[in-house]
Amino acid sequence: MNSQSSPPAESPAPSFYDGAHYNKDESVGFLMKRGLAVLVRNLEHQLQALDLTGTQWHALLHVHLGCDTVAGCAREMQTDAGAMTRMLDRLEAKGLLVRERSCSDRRVVNLALTPRGVEVAAQIPHVLSEVLNAHLRGFSQAEFTLLLNLLRRFVDNGEALAEANQAAPGPHLVVQERTTDDDHDAAKTSS
Repeated sequence: MNSQSSPPAESPAPSFYDGAHYNKDESVGFLMKRGLAVLVRNLEHQLQALDLTGTQWHALLHVHLGCDTVAGCAREMQTDAGAMTRMLDRLEAKGLLVRERSCSDRRVVNLALTPRGVEVAAQIPHVLSEVLNAHLRGFSQAEFTLLLNLLRRFVDNGEALAEANQAAPGPHLVVQERTTDDDHDAAKTSS
């Protein structure tokens, strides 16, 4: 006799927050936003030495990592094409990149770094690593790995919720794990 058993029922997700007793200082979202704000402030301070603002270094890094069109960079940075064009105007004026219309599709604007742009962009991951490491001071390797895994799970849960709600997609973030101690200074994220 074949007995078929039904899969075990999933237990309900725990509720960590209650609207009646909500405290922003205990909010994961608020703490992440605050952490990101102070991280960005420290990054911008360090990147002043390269004569770059927050949005400029971000775009320059994307182009350095292979984003080669205005539309592609706008998508990656979660901004509109107009804002991206204005920011690229400033990078072009600084002599860090060039834009060229595609020969095969005139609607496409290709991006390329100038030799000076390559030189400046190559320094960005080192600055990012220095600032990130300062923010992670006192963390053990196990804590760092746990933090990455927890943040990935948080993002995955949020993406699943957004998909279920048919919400617009957010940025695709890639976090790479270290493979050796020599990779210690490599950038941990691409934005």
